[in-house]
Amino acid sequence: MARNPKLSASDVDGVAYRRARTWEIAFSQLNNGSAMIFYVLVGLMSYLQNAGYGIAVAVAGVILTVTRVFDGLIDPIIGVVIEKVRFRFGKLRFFMLTGWAIRSLAILMLFVWGSSTGLGVVFFIAMYLVYIIGSSLNDIAGQMSAPVLTNDPRQRPTVQVWATVYAYLIPSIFTIISTVVFLPRHGNEFTVAMLSETAITYVACSFIFQILACIGVARVDKPESFVHLSATKADAEVSVRDMWNVLVHNGEFLRYLISGASDKLAQVVKSQAVIGTLMWGILLGNMQLGTVLSMVAILPGIVFAIFGARYTGKHGSKAATVTWTWICIILAIALAAFCLVVDMRSVLGSLPLTIVFFVVYLLLNGASMVVTVAAGAMRADVIDYELDRSGKFLPATVTATYNFVDQIISSLGSTLALGAVALIGFSAVMPQPTDNPNTAILLMTMLLFFGLPILGWVCTLIAMHGYKLNRVEMIEVQKRVASRKAELEADDPAQVV
Repeated sequence: MARNPKLSASDVDGVAYRRARTWEIAFSQLNNGSAMIFYVLVGLMSYLQNAGYGIAVAVAGVILTVTRVFDGLIDPIIGVVIEKVRFRFGKLRFFMLTGWAIRSLAILMLFVWGSSTGLGVVFFIAMYLVYIIGSSLNDIAGQMSAPVLTNDPRQRPTVQVWATVYAYLIPSIFTIISTVVFLPRHGNEFTVAMLSETAITYVACSFIFQILACIGVARVDKPESFVHLSATKADAEVSVRDMWNVLVHNGEFLRYLISGASDKLAQVVKSQAVIGTLMWGILLGNMQLGTVLSMVAILPGIVFAIFGARYTGKHGSKAATVTWTWICIILAIALAAFCLVVDMRSVLGSLPLTIVFFVVYLLLNGASMVVTVAAGAMRADVIDYELDRSGKFLPATVTATYNFVDQIISSLGSTLALGAVALIGFSAVMPQPTDNPNTAILLMTMLLFFGLPILGWVCTLIAMHGYKLNRVEMIEVQKRVASRKAELEADDPAQVV
């Protein structure tokens, strides 16, 4: 008996969705992989500041924090520039490669050509600001690829899966390379020579990823992929005012922004080294456990991401976000209650307790991965909704506006974490893994490690309560967009901009 072929999303929804080939999605998201290589290099920046430029550790931390704010401020400007520029061959590859070239030049100036030459702190700050500009150009253009590649609701979450896989694997691989390959060759010290060799190798590797990413977007990187639903060029002109209009009039974007910002703040605070010292070093008594768990969580995290893509494609980004946010809250409450009830120093000495802790922790990590995948699809939905609402296709504007808030929120993470630990007695010295646990440390760690993420997830549920871009509504959005494009092309194809 012949099997009936599986219906596509276009067949089911009655919308002629554009789809990308699997290899195009995989290649295009290597732009994120390239960015992750630079992320590893930025992690070595504190060593470079001290060894190559003689900058004190305390001053180095201030520089990196202030420049992160600059990173957020520059994003909206770059977003508008990208929207306004129109090239005969498209724009994604131009800005991806231009951004890569600028950030690579800055890294080589910092790590190789300018290090140990006596240029000092002013040169370091100037080059780091140049690096930030290149990063913003590259990242915004790379993040624009998702809504341009596909609007198929079953396929969109897959883009986020590939981006997430690269975000997990590539930093881990290149961190291992720097510590296992380069560090031993230089006496296990972060010397100028070691940092220089690492930077040259990593920039070369990032270039390979960048070229593959450009190949991945080549087919869709053309002017037709960035058209507005406007009959005249005057109506389609993009300005800073459009960014303000998105913030003020696009309620779905604001709800998405609140959801993402609240989760990001909790994530940044939780990832601070000082919070890891409290949780893994002081309370559980094994400082290396956090690193081991991060590595162990990669494979199940990828499995959850793949499952999350399928779930999101079937039920929509809103339903996936709400459902799996509830699961995250329940698991986080359960794990926090477990940590409060048992003696945490006994967890690693008891096999049953260890199994319970590890299993629930890995499930929580996997559930949050599904939320991340749904968030990636949700941003693309918001961009298409803005096209339907205002008639303007603004992927760079939406991305840059989100990144602006994201960077500002991220810059508060370390301040909030350090302020919290100061409240429990660590105002003059930092917590050390050898410190003895007490009730104050336990409660503050539970508050920061589980309580703040729970608060972020609650904010997500509140924001999603009024979010209307569910699976059914997005089908209608795509139908309206397709209908308006067809009408404009029928009236005067040359006027569609």
